[in-house]
Amino acid sequence: MRILHTSDWHLGRTLYAKKERTEEHKAFLSWLINTIQAQKIDLLLVAGDIFDTASPSSTSQKMYYDFLIKIKHTACKNVVVVGGNHDSPSFLNAPKAILAALNVSVIGNATENIEDEILVIKEQLENPIAIVCGVPFLRERDISRFAEGESYSDRSKRINENIKKHYEAIAALAFQKRIEIGSNLPIIATGHLSVAGGKRNEDDGVRETYIGNIEAVGSDIFPDTFDYVALGHYHVPSTIKEHIRYCGSPIPMGFGEAKQSKCVYIIDFNNGRTIETIEIPVFQKLASITGNKANILESLQKLKQDKSNVWVEIIYKGDELFPDFHTWVNEHIKDSNIEVLKLQNRQFMNEVLSLEDATLSLEELNTSEVFNKLLEKSNINEEQKTTLIESYREIVDSLNVGGAD
Repeated sequence: MRILHTSDWHLGRTLYAKKERTEEHKAFLSWLINTIQAQKIDLLLVAGDIFDTASPSSTSQKMYYDFLIKIKHTACKNVVVVGGNHDSPSFLNAPKAILAALNVSVIGNATENIEDEILVIKEQLENPIAIVCGVPFLRERDISRFAEGESYSDRSKRINENIKKHYEAIAALAFQKRIEIGSNLPIIATGHLSVAGGKRNEDDGVRETYIGNIEAVGSDIFPDTFDYVALGHYHVPSTIKEHIRYCGSPIPMGFGEAKQSKCVYIIDFNNGRTIETIEIPVFQKLASITGNKANILESLQKLKQDKSNVWVEIIYKGDELFPDFHTWVNEHIKDSNIEVLKLQNRQFMNEVLSLEDATLSLEELNTSEVFNKLLEKSNINEEQKTTLIESYREIVDSLNVGGAD
């Protein structure tokens, strides 16, 4: 059998709350349909974060459902979709009975019955060819209970241990299921979480998923029972182990990924296990330009000569003050296919900002950076600053963890 692993579509995503990505997503989904057909895929795995928000727009919903209808007319007769931390479990699960008629299995969240996450995949809906442990993003409330008086570190340890127990339990059930079927079927697992070894970018938009100091769990949480683990959450393709991988997002989430190749993985179990990387085309060119006046001018001239449509961020880091930076850039991109989405003048940021500049600078900062800047301006002592930052981080984390319902 042949499996295609994709994740983190983030349908509805925008760049700096300005630029819609709808055309890129449509182009990707069209490419994906053609790839599934050409590669004779038997099973499509989507490892979470189908949508960028818990309440996706009607346009995003239409793209999703249109894709699932189109895939029915390809060679692929099995689709498994699991929820990510950006997805609303109730929204994903709502049409699951209808989607089941298209042989699309949706697991929006973990339930009290872990067997709900185990799926037997069948060839042409008849002969079993694989077992999928469709583990979605594991919310804290789904896998453990808050203990009053528990310390921050103990809470993190409890969450970590319960994630591992969840995978151990589902692996044992899948192994037993394979014995009952009486065939050495491959056992595939999904996961939407931070695993040590996964790669990140500065502006990738990846939310921290748990309260506490869990930055990433170790790959040892996945038992050897699993023949492949399809991960989602990080947007950069990463190989944790040969059979444990992040495929990353299909389009760049920010300008930090402008030069990064995007991909899906095809896992073939017809003769042992082979894994092939299929590169995704660039549907919208992005460019990040950083440096002094001469560096920026040289880069802009190259982009103008290329004549392709390109979205750009420009960050001025020269030693000299450059108060007319915005005007200068606009003059040099006139009559070109360059569209500037972000301008940042590092030398000028601490000067008196115009209303337009202030708005731009807030868009460029994440929630932690805004809070840290407020602390700096308030001359808070270091001891109190550490306490405030920890409390603020816990509040933000709790909003992110609970906000996708």
